[in-house]
Amino acid sequence: MRRDRIQILFLAAVLLAGGALTGCRSGRRAERQDPLLQLSAAESLAEGQRLMGVEKYSQARKYLTHAFEVEPNSISGREALLLVADSLYKQGGTQTLVQAEAKYRDFLNRFPTSDRAAYVQLQIGNALAARVERPDRDQSVTRQAVAAFEDLLRLYPTSEYAAEAKQRLADVRVKLGEHEFQVARFYFRYGIPVATANRLEYLLATYPEFAEKDKVYYYLGLSLKRMGKPEEAAQWFEKLRQEFPQSGYTHDIPS
Repeated sequence: MRRDRIQILFLAAVLLAGGALTGCRSGRRAERQDPLLQLSAAESLAEGQRLMGVEKYSQARKYLTHAFEVEPNSISGREALLLVADSLYKQGGTQTLVQAEAKYRDFLNRFPTSDRAAYVQLQIGNALAARVERPDRDQSVTRQAVAAFEDLLRLYPTSEYAAEAKQRLADVRVKLGEHEFQVARFYFRYGIPVATANRLEYLLATYPEFAEKDKVYYYLGLSLKRMGKPEEAAQWFEKLRQEFPQSGYTHDIPS
């Protein structure tokens, strides 16, 4: 009985070993048959670029990732890594944009002296700006976008992307200004005129480019009036009349 048991165990071991060897051979065979793995970095990059051109971003990333992994420090590898980030950005969607930002930052960390650094910094800002919440929501991503565009203008002031960065910076700053107004109006609705006035004064000081100053002047006047400061309120109402004579807020100034 003992000899029979040993023979059974031996046969089982042989079968398991044979299966493992077969699995290894199958894995190697599958690897040899995968056409992607046979491509050089330059060939894989070219196919990734072709797929990017027809907006097949997910498929393109497979080739671009392979190109980078094969030759991470070559010209083809660097270009492939950047295009991986571009493919994520162009595909869009909140989570994909988060991944795009991470890839752009990865590129800058690996190649800080690249001649594409200014473009990559712009795209970090764009990936953040595309995820900005409504003015009544949390604005942490908006502030990160502001910082990213400001970094581009500080680090690459003569870049060809500087003008676009200035415009994008202005756009996101408008959203922050509107957020401050929404908070101030919330305070006003809940009968906290001091907090309203403080927030609106902060808005004017921090975002002087904010275009809709008529509503800021209006609520500043109302909050000061509620605080028992009619003379100061009158000054803001007069400023509203002078600068925005056609505004609906001007017509609503209390007597």
